[in-house]
Amino acid sequence: MLDIAEELHRWVEQGRDVAVATVVAVGGSAPRPPGAALAVDAGGTVIGSVSGGCVEGAVYELCRQSLQDGRAVVERFGHSDDDALAAGLTCGGVIDVLIMPVRADHPARPAVAAALAAAARGEATALARIVSGPAELTGRALAVRPDGSPAGGFGAHPALDRTVAAEACAFLDAGRTGTLEIGTEGSRCGAPLTLLIESSVPAPRMIVFGAIDFASALARVGRFLGHHVTVCDARPVFATRERFPDADEVVVEWPHAYLERTDVDARTVLCVLTHDTKFDVPLLEIALRLPVAYVGAMGSRRTHLERDRRLREAGLTDRELARLRSPIGLDLGARTPEETALSIAAEIVAARRGGSGVPLRGARTPIHHEDPPLPAGGTGTRPVTAA
Repeated sequence: MLDIAEELHRWVEQGRDVAVATVVAVGGSAPRPPGAALAVDAGGTVIGSVSGGCVEGAVYELCRQSLQDGRAVVERFGHSDDDALAAGLTCGGVIDVLIMPVRADHPARPAVAAALAAAARGEATALARIVSGPAELTGRALAVRPDGSPAGGFGAHPALDRTVAAEACAFLDAGRTGTLEIGTEGSRCGAPLTLLIESSVPAPRMIVFGAIDFASALARVGRFLGHHVTVCDARPVFATRERFPDADEVVVEWPHAYLERTDVDARTVLCVLTHDTKFDVPLLEIALRLPVAYVGAMGSRRTHLERDRRLREAGLTDRELARLRSPIGLDLGARTPEETALSIAAEIVAARRGGSGVPLRGARTPIHHEDPPLPAGGTGTRPVTAA
């Protein structure tokens, strides 16, 4: 549910009773990943999506029922060849959905409210909810901050709280959402448990070096894709808020000096559009040695060869140079700044998701990367050894 945290947090702050449907696990080709959520308030207002439209009507009715009876349930939806009118996924996949009430009197409300508030502020947080286990625990929740401090809990089971908090921190460190299976011994409550752990982490950074018209278009696309966008250039006359209204921040500084002092991580993407050796060579010397997700540099093929030569002279290895995506972007035949920004963004997405960049028409690769098949009659789980 953390994918709709901003709006859902407002609902909870307003004291509304809500029911939330969350994708727990997927099998085959499914349109939304684990953690995708749809919420319904007592007045029937809806936000979010669990399937892109395929089963929303059936999920809506289940949420309304959950609001009335206060029960949490797990429902499976899949493609139905026998009944074309049955609620199912036309893409052929299977999803398990947890529907739970978050009424004012529900024991999970404090943990859910804490996680939603943190996610809405852009802070890192994890939310663990019991999907299957003892009836008195189903639907209970625990929110965990990066330092491991919890909010909420599983009632009279402090040992279970500690176990789940430790596992949730591991999910949060990886920025991952998925299921956690804890055996009877590890659960400390006398029965095996399956939990859904959602992670919400701050937006990944996109740092665009070079205050040019292509950078302005890329800042718009980067923000649209959910990045925190920084534009950096050493020239104050070009690096202005007026020229880059879609950037979260504009920095006037030599690019390599800024990259040396700023924070980056394994999700950060670096786009070097400076197109000037006095900027991009010292910048790329640093960038290609950082543990970031993507490094791309603009320029013609001749520019790339000259840049490659200078970087080798600076001491970069073949392995380091192999990380450089240059010329930057996919071959879309782009001409305008907007088209070029689209080609760069497409390459970033392909690198992140493992896509090939070839047209889907005629391709033999799956549209959605498949997860392991779900076990018969239950939620999909990936066993994790509990502490």
